Amino acid sequence: MARIEAVPAQRAGVLGRLVYRVLEKRFGAVPEPIAVARHHRGLFWAGLVSELSYERASRVLPARLRDLAVYRVATVVGCAWCVDFGTMLQRLEGLDVERLRHVDDHATSPLFTDDERLAIAYADAVTAQPPTVTDAQVAELEAALGPAGLLELTHAIALENMRARMNHALGITDQGFDAACAVRSSRG
Repeated sequence: MARIEAVPAQRAGVLGRLVYRVLEKRFGAVPEPIAVARHHRGLFWAGLVSELSYERASRVLPARLRDLAVYRVATVVGCAWCVDFGTMLQRLEGLDVERLRHVDDHATSPLFTDDERLAIAYADAVTAQPPTVTDAQVAELEAALGPAGLLELTHAIALENMRARMNHALGITDQGFDAACAVRSSRG
């Protein structure tokens, strides 16, 4: 149970209820982090606009790389909600989620490509406290992904660190999104 109660639809206001309906239609349920954020209307709207803008702008990096790096951050930080939701999104995008069980062995596992290994290692380096990113690592990623791809990957990792750390701090745990997988995805 979250440390701060989610704002129920009846207390979310007219526009909040509209957002909740859209999210229920898209994901099958209102994501708890969003319902908790409704306590602060300014951050609620800023978060929604930011997430939607990021989703629409993220077109350079292949979804499999972005989602794998984001998943890795969620597991490292320990955000059960992010792991659950991220696994569901990967499943809906048609990605192989069974290999996620082997993400800790990414460096040697044949289940991951060279680019995926680089992205996971980079997610680890960015997420480490303090970060351990090296010039060589950035140069290798830029050569593989281009400058725009590297920027998009870095943004995805940094954004997931913020999401995962906030959810973890607020005690927001999984909602069963992946188990249910009763959603429609408009990502792609």
